[in-house]
Amino acid sequence: MVIRVFLASSSGFVAIKKKQQDVVRFLEANKIEFEEVDITMSEEQRQWMYKNIPPEKKPAQGNPLPPQIFNDDQYCGDYDSFFESKESNTVFSFLGLKSQLASKAES
Repeated sequence: MVIRVFLASSSGFVAIKKKQQDVVRFLEANKIEFEEVDITMSEEQRQWMYKNIPPEKKPAQGNPLPPQIFNDDQYCGDYDSFFESKESNTVFSFLGLKSQLASKAES
């Protein structure tokens, strides 16, 4: 299982950049393996992201904005969903991962 964070390296929106950095920093700080997928560099990846976000999770108008988070091909959510899971301490569940505490206890 690979966590994939779809982001835009050349976004002109400061808010989007901050959200992307927040997700990446959290994953790095918690030693969660992930892959960054830059949708500004690959039209194919951008279209894949758009196609694989469930219809009920897409905005009423326009395209979904980065960051968008997947576990392999399974959609996890956008930044708002990530932030809510972070605030409620359920990020591992949000990402479809076992918590690190559980995996340490099994070792």
